[in-house]
Amino acid sequence: MMRESEFVAVTDRVLAAIGAALDAAIDSSDVDLDWSLNDGVLSIDCGAGGKLVVNRHVPNREIWVAARSGGFHFRLDAGSWRDTRSGQELGAALTGLLGLQAQVTIAIPVLPAI
Repeated sequence: MMRESEFVAVTDRVLAAIGAALDAAIDSSDVDLDWSLNDGVLSIDCGAGGKLVVNRHVPNREIWVAARSGGFHFRLDAGSWRDTRSGQELGAALTGLLGLQAQVTIAIPVLPAI
């Protein structure tokens, strides 16, 4: 199992990459989203669609996503962050959740695993 300090460093990079993708979408289109990152918790304000929250869960070494449609847990698996139930990659899952919840198309890339 990954040490806590390694996990925090990796998830910091993941959350920063999500923020960068959101910024790129906001800068290049009329996407109306706000987001903030604070101590391992990334909150995306989807306006009338509510909030989508992405955070690290240190004890389980997972990234958790809370959305209107439910809660999702992602764990490192074969070099990428995969949903523990469906196996879907984190970036693809976030792309879909943002489409459902905020009615926006934002392509979140495959997120760093190291």
